[in-house]
Amino acid sequence: MAEKTGSKDLELLTFKVADQEYSLDIMSVREIRGWTRTTPMPHAPAYMRGVINLRGTVLPVMDLARRLNLPSQDTNDRNVIIVVHLNGVMTGLLVDAVSDIVAMRRDDLKPPPEMTSDAQASVVRALTVIDDRMIRVLDLGAVVPARTDEIA
Repeated sequence: MAEKTGSKDLELLTFKVADQEYSLDIMSVREIRGWTRTTPMPHAPAYMRGVINLRGTVLPVMDLARRLNLPSQDTNDRNVIIVVHLNGVMTGLLVDAVSDIVAMRRDDLKPPPEMTSDAQASVVRALTVIDDRMIRVLDLGAVVPARTDEIA
C-alpha cells in the first residue's frame, strides 16, 4: 500500500476505469465485491447496468466507465463492484479493478483545471500524485444520482 509521510487525514480507495486511475473517499465505500451479473431495468439510463441482490437489498449498479463517457469494457472475473453510500442511497459502481488504499493529507489534493464550460459537468473533485501517477478524485455527488428514481 502506497503511503505518504506526515499527518494523514484522508484515505482514498484507488481503482481503474478504462485504463485510467480514479479514487473515492474511503468513508463513502461500504464494501467491494466481485462482479455479479445484473438484471437490466427498462427505461434506465444507458450507464446503469441494472440491479443485483445484495443480501436481500436491491442494489442498482452503474457502469462507471459509461457514466464518465469512457469506453466501457466487456465484463470479466476481474471486474469489481464498489458499493458506495451517499445521502442514504447505496449504489454499486462497476470498475475494472481496485488498486489500493492510500492515506494522505487534504493539502495533497489539488483542484482540477477548468476544462468544461459547464461547472455541473465536472465529476473530478481533485487531483493528486501518488508514486508519479496522477490520480483523479471523484466527486461522488456529481457521479451518483441524488434520488433513487433517477437510477431505475
